[in-house]
Amino acid sequence: MVDRLEPILPGSYLGILGGGQLGRMFTQAAQAMGYKVCVLDPGSDSPAGSIAEKFIQADYTDYAALKEMAALCKSVSTEFENVPAQALDELESLGVFVAPRSSCVSLAQNRVAEKKFLATWKTETNIGPAPHFVLEHNADIEHVPADLFPGILKTARMGYDGKGQITVYDSANLVAAWAELGKVPCVLEKRMDLDFEVSALVVRGYDDAVAAYPVSQNIHRDGILHTSTVPAPSLKPAQEKKIIEAAKALIRKIDYVGVLCVEFFVLKSGDIVANEIAPRPHNSGHYTMDACVSSQFEQQVRSMARLPLGDTRLLAPVSMLNLLGDLWYDGSEDKAREPAWDKVLAYPDAKLHLYGKSDPRMGRKMGHINCLGESLNQARQNCTAVAVELGIEP
Repeated sequence: MVDRLEPILPGSYLGILGGGQLGRMFTQAAQAMGYKVCVLDPGSDSPAGSIAEKFIQADYTDYAALKEMAALCKSVSTEFENVPAQALDELESLGVFVAPRSSCVSLAQNRVAEKKFLATWKTETNIGPAPHFVLEHNADIEHVPADLFPGILKTARMGYDGKGQITVYDSANLVAAWAELGKVPCVLEKRMDLDFEVSALVVRGYDDAVAAYPVSQNIHRDGILHTSTVPAPSLKPAQEKKIIEAAKALIRKIDYVGVLCVEFFVLKSGDIVANEIAPRPHNSGHYTMDACVSSQFEQQVRSMARLPLGDTRLLAPVSMLNLLGDLWYDGSEDKAREPAWDKVLAYPDAKLHLYGKSDPRMGRKMGHINCLGESLNQARQNCTAVAVELGIEP
């Protein structure tokens, strides 16, 4: 029998690899619960590092930095999936409780491995990945099934927010697109007859308890999340139940401790397809910060500290609006200016969250607004009104 580790109580240091906005919101949640936080990030201007008790500026594979973090922190998590597995393994070898472990994070780092896993998962849940084909060598082009066109060619590694993806309509398109992506390993996915997109956020504790949040319905623009709405307006109760049960089965199957997001496509036929896995809190889960009993970041703290999980109950309908750096420019100016937050906050149900980034850039995630309401319609109307105030197309 494996010895069970004791909970890590407030007053202790928790570590986070990555200093972006997810790390910042984790840090705020941990500090609210009485923990101290150590952030490791290579950048000098880190949203999380600027508010943490300890900031180590170093590469993720810097052994001296990892050793310093291990000496301070009883547990470490990550805020993004592309952290080198080597860093997580090194911390674990130094006696740190790492959640999730590198084997779980590695699964989401490579679309080829991810698709293979999702295909095996289909036998248990009856939800699998979109039809796809792996491209690794020039000769593979000849064997691509014709029924995968039109499709989306995606790099196996490092693609996010629409990056590393090209739509292709035929084999000639595919040859050009693969060359444009540098002929790195890629996955060609059949473009599905999509009705809408949703994501399921689940969390598993050290004690094997699993909790799921209500499924969010997501709208993307230019590959970047635009809004997430809960309850999902278009989702049938039977579909939501199937998605949540599938996500719970997945998190246990890979022995994952922490917060996990699984993105799904709901097709016009009513069928459900698994899109991808994110081994961390997720942009589509930011609504939990104001609309649920326990936020996804509080759950990240609870799971890595080996504490019981919090309640995931929805307290109010909500529509989350992403804020990109474009808002700081009105088209006629090259110089950034602060958006009219006073107009936004004139809506009492609008909850503003800014990420402490000093440099607004077009397409860069700068914050989000959770628009709550007594009803789903009210939440959506509030979100539309706030978007209009900011000059964002609703």
